Amino acid sequence: MGKNSVNIVLEKEFTERQLDRIIEMAWEDRTPFEAIEFQFGTPEKEVILLMRENLKESSFKRWRKRVNSGVSSKHLKKRGAEINRFKCSRQSAISGNKISKR
Repeated sequence: MGKNSVNIVLEKEFTERQLDRIIEMAWEDRTPFEAIEFQFGTPEKEVILLMRENLKESSFKRWRKRVNSGVSSKHLKKRGAEINRFKCSRQSAISGNKISKR
């Protein structure tokens, strides 16, 4: 990665809360990079740089290995879906469950 790509990330300023949310979304396997870009205007390459800068080296390597392994559904193309909301597809079925209201 060249210096230019790092400078792009550093030019964008996020609040601590926004940065925490981006990292949280990136860490979750079910949240696609496209959702992060939609909410924060941060494409995948910048998310990767943010993760590299804000995680311990071992945590970053573990995350990258998981994202690249194909087990993760971090890309909508792999899922065959599109962004229409930011909830789990099973959430509505669970919320109507009487057991969940106890």
